[in-house]
Amino acid sequence: MTRLSSLAARFGLPLRKTAAPKENQTSNARLTWELIKREIESRYRGSALGLIWSMITPLLMLGIYTFVFGTVFRSRWGEADAHTPPAQFAVILFTGLIVYQIFAETITRAPMLMIANSNYVKKVVFPLEILVPVAIGNALFHAGVSLLILLPFIYLVMGAIPLTAVLLPFVIAPLLLMSAGAGWFLASLGTYTRDIGQFIGTFATALLFLAPIFFPSTALPVWVQPWLALNPVTIPVEQAREVLIFGKMPDWDALYGYTLIAVIVCASGFLWFQKTRKGFADVL
Repeated sequence: MTRLSSLAARFGLPLRKTAAPKENQTSNARLTWELIKREIESRYRGSALGLIWSMITPLLMLGIYTFVFGTVFRSRWGEADAHTPPAQFAVILFTGLIVYQIFAETITRAPMLMIANSNYVKKVVFPLEILVPVAIGNALFHAGVSLLILLPFIYLVMGAIPLTAVLLPFVIAPLLLMSAGAGWFLASLGTYTRDIGQFIGTFATALLFLAPIFFPSTALPVWVQPWLALNPVTIPVEQAREVLIFGKMPDWDALYGYTLIAVIVCASGFLWFQKTRKGFADVL
C-alpha cells in the first residue's frame, strides 16, 4: 500500500473512480485539507522551534524592511512627507508582498507538482487536481501567519486597524481563483515541458517588480498605469492596501472585472488540466 493509500485509509477517504460525485467532492475536500496539514508539518519537522519558524520569519522580514526602507533609504509612500513614520513604508510594502507571495508561491511550485508526486500519478487512482489547491493552501497558511504579524504593526504605525479590514477576504478570493487556474495550466505544461519550471522563477520575479509593491501605481506616467493592471497581482495588492491600511472601500468595479477574468482562468485551467492529465503517466 502506498503512502497516499495509507493516508486515505487512515482518514476514511475513498479513492475509487466509482464513488458518487458528491462523495468524491467531500472526500477530495477532506483529502486536500489533510495533505495541506501534512505538508505544513513536514516543512518544519525536525527543527527545534517547529511551527514557530512560520512566525519568526515574517517578523524578521518586517523588521528588516522597516530598517532598510524606513531608516537607511528613508523611503516614503506616495505623497507622504518627512514626518511620516519610517515604518509606514515597510508596512505598506509588507502588505503587498503577502498578497504577491500567495500567487508567486503557487505558480513557482506548479510546474513540478506532477513530477514531484509521480508516485501518485503512476500507481494510485488519485485526484491529481487537488495538488494545486494543496499548494495554494500552503501559501495561504503562511500568508495568514504573516498577516497576524502585520496587524499589530498596522495598529502601531497607523494608529488603528480600519474596519474595512474585514473585507480583505473579498479581495483575496479572486486571487485564489486566479492562482488555481494558473497553477493547473502550469502543472500540466510543466509535466510535458520541463523548461517551464526553469522559466517560471524568472517570470515570478518579473511580476514582483512590475507590480505596485515597491511603489504606488500613481508614481508612474498615466499612460503606463493601465498596462500595470495586466499584472495578475496588481489589483489584489492595491485593494488589499486600501482595505487593510488606508481604511477605504475597495474599488468594486475593478474587483468585479478581475473576478470575472479569474473565474475564466480558473475554469479554463481546470478543463485543460483534466484534458491533458491522461498523458501524465506516459510522460513520467
